[in-house]
Amino acid sequence: MIKRLILAAAMTLLPACMMGQAAPAMRGGIPALSVGGYYSNFHPDYSTPRLGGVGIYADWSLLGKLGVEGEARWLRFNQFLGSYEDNYLVGPRYARRYGKFVPYVKFMLGAGELEFPNNQGHGGYFALAPGGGLDYRFNRHVTIRAIDYEYQFWPSAPGGGLPTHGLTPNGFSFGAAYRIF
Repeated sequence: MIKRLILAAAMTLLPACMMGQAAPAMRGGIPALSVGGYYSNFHPDYSTPRLGGVGIYADWSLLGKLGVEGEARWLRFNQFLGSYEDNYLVGPRYARRYGKFVPYVKFMLGAGELEFPNNQGHGGYFALAPGGGLDYRFNRHVTIRAIDYEYQFWPSAPGGGLPTHGLTPNGFSFGAAYRIF
């Protein structure tokens, strides 16, 4: 009878003891989520003046250095004859921290929307966007996006420069984000 009680107590407490062994392996805890905004300056690839605009982004660090980034950008400043571009992109992001500096690379997929000059047409196109940049951790919650560069491929869009068909808008962004958790 006593042996059965000891065995039952041991079986009950064993899982609690084992959880203590797993805690150090969980460094970092919950994946980090940061949300921010930025200003962008892009060459649209179909007209001469560069377009400026604002955007929002979110970074979700899932597995340490590997995470996901999503962004929405509206390039509506400095329009050439009413033209503008919008981007809605998401994809994997790899970042590595060096003190307060966090360089990263990303590869995003999504949609690019375009209003051609003189209201010649409007279209939504599939977009690929490799890029990278440098974030600076100002403090525990605030990150400064010092520089972000993207070279987008819109293979199904009409026009564009050689050697590719479609459009290849590219440009820089900078901004800031707040870490939610």
